[in-house]
Amino acid sequence: MQKENKITEGDINLTAARADWLATAVDQKTKALLEKDARYFLHQALSTPCLDVLSNSNNASIESISGKKYYDFHGNNVHQIGYSNPKLIENIIQQLQGLSFSPRRFTNEPAIHFAEKLASLTPGSLNRILLTPNGSSAVGIALKLARAVTKKFKVVSFWDSFHGASLDAISVGGESVFREFMEPLLSGIERIPPPVTYRGIFENDENKCLEYLEYVFAKDGNIGAFIAETIRNTDVQIPSKHFWKEARNLCNKYGVLLILDEIPIALGRTGKMFAFEHYDIEPDILCLGKGLGGGIFPQAAIITRDEYNVFGSISLGHYTHEKSPIGAIAGLTTIGFIEENNLLEKVQADAVYMESELRRLEEKFPLIGAVRGIGLLWGIELVKDRFTKEKAIEEAENVMYACLKSGLSFKVSAGNVIQLSPALTITREELNDALQILEESLSIVQNQI
Repeated sequence: MQKENKITEGDINLTAARADWLATAVDQKTKALLEKDARYFLHQALSTPCLDVLSNSNNASIESISGKKYYDFHGNNVHQIGYSNPKLIENIIQQLQGLSFSPRRFTNEPAIHFAEKLASLTPGSLNRILLTPNGSSAVGIALKLARAVTKKFKVVSFWDSFHGASLDAISVGGESVFREFMEPLLSGIERIPPPVTYRGIFENDENKCLEYLEYVFAKDGNIGAFIAETIRNTDVQIPSKHFWKEARNLCNKYGVLLILDEIPIALGRTGKMFAFEHYDIEPDILCLGKGLGGGIFPQAAIITRDEYNVFGSISLGHYTHEKSPIGAIAGLTTIGFIEENNLLEKVQADAVYMESELRRLEEKFPLIGAVRGIGLLWGIELVKDRFTKEKAIEEAENVMYACLKSGLSFKVSAGNVIQLSPALTITREELNDALQILEESLSIVQNQI
């Protein structure tokens, strides 16, 4: 018998609100296709049943077959340079007309230039690259490399973290919905509570989390890696500079490799090319993915230190599409577009506007318990009561559906956190329009309480 669903990530798929959406918000053609989708695809949490059938995407928006447009403030974190980026499409088409695949034991110029570009963006000796088709496999490569370097098999990670959906990735991840029925997983995983800023067990004292981290490092000499999201993407938890400085020092002290997972948040999402740049630290291994392929081609990578390039006899990331010329062109074009169009500066300016508007909404609606954000990554935590901080789960879902009906799509995380991550190319007019939809939807739900 299936266990009761634990609301730890994503919106709810099988509630009355979802049923009402399918009954009233989509036309007959769409409904027929959704039924066929549900018939042939294997059902799973967080994606079944689907909401709508898409036909088009452009910059900050997606469009359904019925012509309905949504501002996409989720995008699976692949749309940093906007959907259907014309420059990216042009470059991919050009590459497809030449070398479309590079078999093992051969290399190609796009892959070489891509690796060179990635190395040029990172500090210190972070100059060694392995390419792979997806973020979960990048995390797997990082874990294997850490074992090879340290000769230790244990890993520390945070509860509630997300590092991918493969068995090795969910082993180090901390979300229960991904571990359901999957055990036994990798052994040697030590999870600790994260340094959350709103409802953590450490009462907002990051030093307590650091004490816990050092306690675990000191007690177990077999720990070889500490893997963490520099900034937690799902519900937007942002540690202080002090936390990451001290965590880096602890890794150095105990001979633990620091693996930073920036698969969803790198490439300008936080206003820097990489989130760790906000903290003046260096990881030992950096994991990238999602938007690295520009939202068109699946592309991920790890970047690590020159001194770890001593395992030529080990297959750390032996993937079929490892040095894909198409993926490399996609990655080069994505990074080039960010640089050439000054998207980092744009995101920093957008962040000021977003904070001002969301703080205004926080003052207006008692339903909002906290607003957290950086760059174009924001979380709005909805609560039934600001004092008790009880999660407003049903209300969050109602806000989401009200927004969907008006043309704004986003992700609900941790059951009650509205996560907003639009394309970095979104215009100020579009951003303002989307926030007006959000305000109107919050007003509808607030008035129903």
